[in-house]
Amino acid sequence: MAPARRSVVDESSTRTALLDATAALMLEEGYAAVTTRRLAQRAGVNNGLVYYYFGTMDGLYLELFRRGAERSLARLKEALRAPQPLWSLWELTQDFSSNALTMEFIALANHRKAIRTEIASYSRTFRTLQLDALSGVLAGYGLDPQRWPPAALIVMIAAVSRFLHIEDGFDVDIGHMELTAVIEREIRALEGDRGPTRETLAHQVG
Repeated sequence: MAPARRSVVDESSTRTALLDATAALMLEEGYAAVTTRRLAQRAGVNNGLVYYYFGTMDGLYLELFRRGAERSLARLKEALRAPQPLWSLWELTQDFSSNALTMEFIALANHRKAIRTEIASYSRTFRTLQLDALSGVLAGYGLDPQRWPPAALIVMIAAVSRFLHIEDGFDVDIGHMELTAVIEREIRALEGDRGPTRETLAHQVG
C-alpha cells in the first residue's frame, strides 16, 4: 500500500512550524543554538524533516530570512507611499534596526556566504526602492540634490538608526537624544509635525 500523501496544508504548517522554531531559538539563544534536534523538538516533528523541507541548514536560514525580508519590504513600500514619507522612513528604520532577528542574521552572515549574499541582495533592493521613491519627494521639498544627494540622506537615516541601536545594546546613550532631535528637527522642517499614522487612527477608531 502506498503511503498517504501529505496535504498541502500539512506541508505548509510543518514548514511554518520549523521556520518559527528557528526564529524563536535565534532570538532566545542566538543562531549557534539552532540544531536539527532542537528545531524538531520545538516544532514537534521528526528532525529529518528539516532536511526534507529545506535541504540544508543554509536553506532553512535563507527561507527564514526571505520571509522576514519580504514582510519588511511590504512595510517599506507602504511607508514610502505615506503622506509624510520621511517621517515614516525614519520610524521604520528605527524599528528595523531594533529587530533582534536581523542582528542575528548579520552575525550569521560572517560565517555563511549564502546568507551574506542574500542580505546584500535584499539591501540593494531596499536601497533602490527608497532612492526611487524619495528622489522626487525631496526635489518637491525644494532640496538641492547637489548639496543634499538623496542617496546620502537615505544612507544617513539608516546608519544613524542602526548605530544608535548598537550602542543601546551596550547601555551607551550619550548624545542619542540630541542626535535624534537634530534629525527630527530637519524632517519637521520639510514635512511638518508628525501626523497620525494609520496604526494610530485604527487604534483611535477601535
